[in-house]
Amino acid sequence: MKFTIYTISEKIDKFYLEAIKEYEKRLSRYCTVKLVHLKREDQLEKKLNNNSYRLHLINNTEHSISSEELASKINGLGVSGISDISIIIGSVTAPCDSTLTLSPMDMDSGLKTTILFEQLYRAFRIINNHPYHK
Repeated sequence: MKFTIYTISEKIDKFYLEAIKEYEKRLSRYCTVKLVHLKREDQLEKKLNNNSYRLHLINNTEHSISSEELASKINGLGVSGISDISIIIGSVTAPCDSTLTLSPMDMDSGLKTTILFEQLYRAFRIINNHPYHK
């Protein structure tokens, strides 16, 4: 399974990038994951793969799911043959196939991206019946 995480923001602080790099390393045993940082939303359409399943990360309570539900969603996409997934953070205009909420609270895009990577890692641990905490 291949994930491309697109985050649109002026900058991502170094400590978030270090945490994301750690989760990229951990996720490498389960999937391919890549972070694409864009400074402007108009750059997004040129970067998106047209064949990718697009998930929009938004802030609200309607699409909030648990870690287990995220694991089930990822597993379901994989079982149905969808292996290329783009997750978009910080866009309000990009077309999407589905939406996802980590929290109804507003937060810095670097933090939101880091939490997403952590939740992806947790989801794959759940899918593979591995304990999450070491």
